[in-house]
Amino acid sequence: MENRSPSLREKVKQLRRTFVDKLPGTLAEAHRLCELLVRVPADDSTLDDLYRTFHSIKGTAASFGLLEISAEGAGGEQLVLQLQGLEGGARGQQLSALLPGFQQRLERLEELWKLARQADEGTGGAEAPSFDLGKDGGKDGAKAASKKVFLCDDDEAQAEILAAQLSCFGYGVTIFTNPDSMRAALLVAPPDAVIMDIVFPGGVNGTDVVANLHREMRAPPPVVFVSSRRDFEPRLRAVQAGGEAYFPKPVKAIELVEILDSLTLGQEPEPFRVLVVDDEPEVAAYHSFILEQVGMTTRLLHEPASILDVLAQFKPDLVLMDMYMPTCTGRDLSRLIRQVPEFISLPIVFLSSETNKVKQVSALRVGAEGFLTKPIQPEDLISAVAIRAERMRTLRSLMVRDSLTGLFNHTFMSQFLETALASAQRDTGKLCFVMIDVDHFKQVNDTYGHPAGDQVLVALARLLQQRLRNSDMVGRYGGEEFAVILQDIGTDEARRIVDDLRADFAKVRFTAGDGDFSCTFSAGIAGYPGKAQADLLRESADQALYVAKKSGRNQVQVAP
Repeated sequence: MENRSPSLREKVKQLRRTFVDKLPGTLAEAHRLCELLVRVPADDSTLDDLYRTFHSIKGTAASFGLLEISAEGAGGEQLVLQLQGLEGGARGQQLSALLPGFQQRLERLEELWKLARQADEGTGGAEAPSFDLGKDGGKDGAKAASKKVFLCDDDEAQAEILAAQLSCFGYGVTIFTNPDSMRAALLVAPPDAVIMDIVFPGGVNGTDVVANLHREMRAPPPVVFVSSRRDFEPRLRAVQAGGEAYFPKPVKAIELVEILDSLTLGQEPEPFRVLVVDDEPEVAAYHSFILEQVGMTTRLLHEPASILDVLAQFKPDLVLMDMYMPTCTGRDLSRLIRQVPEFISLPIVFLSSETNKVKQVSALRVGAEGFLTKPIQPEDLISAVAIRAERMRTLRSLMVRDSLTGLFNHTFMSQFLETALASAQRDTGKLCFVMIDVDHFKQVNDTYGHPAGDQVLVALARLLQQRLRNSDMVGRYGGEEFAVILQDIGTDEARRIVDDLRADFAKVRFTAGDGDFSCTFSAGIAGYPGKAQADLLRESADQALYVAKKSGRNQVQVAP
């Protein structure tokens, strides 16, 4: 901790010096806005800009320990609030009464700036504010961050301070000063949590940004709002936008970490996979680089003739395709892709310098998801690709998953078994296929009702998901039957794993009315090497399950 703390404080000192050096320019802007407001009192945009100026002074100065400057900034902010909501002559009259107050605040800020500058010059830099990092805050400072957080605040100095503190607790913080840039990155690779300011330049409100994300994303990350305002209105808007917590600035890192720890329990999402089809390697590489910078996985294809093989191997979430290529047009290639049932719903987005609207519409008629025009801003490209790829994943999930348990369905499990078996044969590996059936399930439904039966199925699904590895595949085969594919495991190890699950499942108590009950399951296992075809694995596992049922249930049998 001793080795890290001086560098942290030195960084804060430098940030404070930068803030002090920039303060005269900020005050000059505040003077200009006041003069403009006097000339045009009804201009709401000028009033909003003036509010953000004082708002920034107040929050940043407080973070750097410049409390007198912060107080004057807060005073100017309150003066602006007295003008908001007034119209026409009423605002003009109120402004005339408040104008001396604005002048006094700005003059006092200029005096405080001179004192702060003299303090820095006289002492080689005033002492930076100390941070209470908690008892264990420095022990794991060198450990790699395990959780990702996006911090969006137009006041970069404040954001840097907060990010430095959060990093001491194992959080990897990415700072954005523009909500649009954060939105583009978030749609591609959502972090574990978002820390969002409320007031941004140009009239942008952080609560509106978050509310839009909730409409665009299937599973948006949790959001913590921060703001210099402490009154009811912004807190209410934060709650209505879906915020999980609200912290007034300057934020206490210890309290924020406690909230983040409770919110960041999810798993890392898999990056979007994008196939970039363009006969110009430099252009394709450029767009690929943009997408990879925000965490996407890309693959380049310069020769359209190999499109079907690449699609089958790479399995992209989206195809980004040029409109014009030497061997064929994007329209022809899109139609070719759509003729293959496996790729009929794959999103295709054209990226071309074609600006003719008639031709763009013609291209969309072949089943493309969108048309983007070159050159394109990186944020626009990222957002366009991410939104469509997310939609594709949602639709694909609905097609391959069981609606009750969320597990993969029978069709997907059958297809995956074929793929996994081929991989095991190619790599001379091992694989086990497990069939699981809930014992006396019809009796559960007849005795306790179908809602109780659903409760049993969901509980078994969660047990299998939580206890098995990420590389194992779990599915609902239908009714009360489940299937599990265990990769790189022999039948002896598979039997031990499944038998442990069987014993634990039998201990689970289910409620129905005023009583409770328990359930058991039986399982059959077949493995490779041994059964070299997918249908033989399924048949052998089913026969082993039949033996387990006939032998008294609540047991695991392995196919000979």
